[in-house]
Amino acid sequence: MLTGSKTEISTFKGQERALRADRIGTTGLLLSVLAASAPLMVVAGVMPTTYGATGIVGQPLLFVILGVVMALFSVGYAEMSRHVHNAGAFYAYIARGLGATAGVGASFVALVSYSLMQVGIYGIFGFEVVGQLDQHFDISVDWWIPALFAVLLTGALGALKIDLNAKVLGVLLVVECALVIVCDIAFVADPDKRQGLSLTGFDPSTLTGAGLGIALCFAVVGFVGFEQAPVYAEETSKPGRAVARAMFLAVAFASVFFALTSWLMGVAAGPSQVVGAAQEQSAGLLFGLTESRLGGTFTDLLHVFFLTGIFASMLSFHNVVARYAFAMGREGLLPSAVGRTSKSSGAPAIGSMLQTVVSLLVVVAFAVTDDKPAGDPTVPVLRLFTWGGNVGAVGVILLMAVASASVIAFFVRRGAGRAQIWRLLSAGVAGAALLFVLVYAVKDFDVLIGPDQDAALAWILPGIVGISGVVGIVLGLVLKARKPDVHARVGLGNEAFQLEKAAVSETSA
Repeated sequence: MLTGSKTEISTFKGQERALRADRIGTTGLLLSVLAASAPLMVVAGVMPTTYGATGIVGQPLLFVILGVVMALFSVGYAEMSRHVHNAGAFYAYIARGLGATAGVGASFVALVSYSLMQVGIYGIFGFEVVGQLDQHFDISVDWWIPALFAVLLTGALGALKIDLNAKVLGVLLVVECALVIVCDIAFVADPDKRQGLSLTGFDPSTLTGAGLGIALCFAVVGFVGFEQAPVYAEETSKPGRAVARAMFLAVAFASVFFALTSWLMGVAAGPSQVVGAAQEQSAGLLFGLTESRLGGTFTDLLHVFFLTGIFASMLSFHNVVARYAFAMGREGLLPSAVGRTSKSSGAPAIGSMLQTVVSLLVVVAFAVTDDKPAGDPTVPVLRLFTWGGNVGAVGVILLMAVASASVIAFFVRRGAGRAQIWRLLSAGVAGAALLFVLVYAVKDFDVLIGPDQDAALAWILPGIVGISGVVGIVLGLVLKARKPDVHARVGLGNEAFQLEKAAVSETSA
């Protein structure tokens, strides 16, 4: 469906092919996409890991720089969202701008990338639960037991109404942000005695070293979520405005909130000590800094909402993966059963089930290969969470870069290049910057692997993204040759069904 006043997404093929419209407004949409980044998970999990794994002190500056890049990207992407309403978002936009075959390739990259990010979160969730059980109840269990429980619970919630999920995510998000703000205030009030409120974190000279690419990749993880807003366009009231507003607000929030908090975390630990402290304490860095300033009770509360924040992120990513799978099933890129929704909730229940099964298999695979003692973070955090999150981030960066080119092609082909010149220039600058980030992220991927792992993993892991894209492109070419009608509908979503209905009616007449 192109621009227009109607928000109801209808189809003559029946409600099993339609997501339920008017389920979520601008506020609910904003909360859903912000929950994907899980502010407390980024602050307590991603930021310390970035400091420790890369040795880059200028993490706050990276959030500022990437905030500008993401804002430029959003200018064209948001305008595209006014013209194309499709739960396939990235791949639908790419198909409409660069052609259906490119769209099919992008669909598989998106499905694999978001799925890896979502499954990776189960690792840090299981690790944190195990730590809390051991500390407070003297119960020792393996990380994969709570992780599997979380997989099943997330799958069940993923089949419910999106407006219910948005309310759950919204409450958790507000509490998380409030707790992080309290931490920030405590860090300002009591900075490291040796360096005080140092601005080292914003010094461009700190952005050097072999870990820069991975630091950029980690920072992108903090932003991931805002670009998911168009995924909910078919379920949003007034999608032409709500999607764009949600994206810009999410980018602004992530840039300011994470730049400020990562800076203050460095201030609290001391810019010259934060890397060493992060390497020693890993995800425990935030909690160590807060316990000495705010006490054990507050830190225990922070642990609780760290867990709920992780869970909110899992649920948000799960919803996105389910909708990508739904869109692909609806257009014949996955089995048609995946492209149906639940009659009771209007949610993509089969897509949700598919992601649940994939999550179970991946968590079980990592559990079987884990020969470390209980409580060791190597497999759940340093492998499942870190590898999954960064491989997924590489895929999302690639999709953003290609989508930027697609935005330009979409409007130029429609003769709107001159009218949209500033948006197209923004998309071009953003695309070039994203390609730079992508190249550096892949080049420095060996920083994540470590010397004790097979060096080939540095290429195999990001190569998963490339392989998924090649598989999709090959499928697109096959569809073009053997099923040109299916190929022609890629990226059109329910609009294709409406066009087909009109053609049938015209033929009958």
